[in-house]
Amino acid sequence: MPDRHSDHRGFFAETYSRRRYEELGITSEFVQDNHSLSQDVGTLRGLHFQAPPAAQGKLVRCGRGAIFDVALDIRRGSPTYGKWEGYELTAENGHQLYIPVGFAHGFVTLEADSEIIYKCTDYYAPETEGAVLWNSCGIEWPLSGDPLLSDKDQEAPYLADFNTPFVYGQNS
Repeated sequence: MPDRHSDHRGFFAETYSRRRYEELGITSEFVQDNHSLSQDVGTLRGLHFQAPPAAQGKLVRCGRGAIFDVALDIRRGSPTYGKWEGYELTAENGHQLYIPVGFAHGFVTLEADSEIIYKCTDYYAPETEGAVLWNSCGIEWPLSGDPLLSDKDQEAPYLADFNTPFVYGQNS
């Protein structure tokens, strides 16, 4: 988590330092920043990825509101294939999550008007987009009803039927 320096005016945080991330073993070069707004609680986006040759790593944070953010390992041959990790990212806690290449990414909003800001290691390339169905992986989404989904996310393949473009140790 980036250090926050707070006083009566608010706070200041350095949200990215190449040197600090390299010390943590993350040597990604970011080339694009994205900013997403989800208006309603229970909006679920994901689980998305970009396939090689335009595969993306992402550094995700929540600028306003709160989300439950998930990384799903989709690298064939990985000892953690199909396993997921999820974390609450909020504007208040300032936490960030790095999603490496070879992982699908998704989130659900916990508060209305949540904004997600993320850095990407490759440019958007729609011809390489892919997805895994949000409820086919055993993810324990913090939902109180059905999520609000895009048509694309509703039609994504089940993890069990998914043919991943990623191979552990080769292109991830």
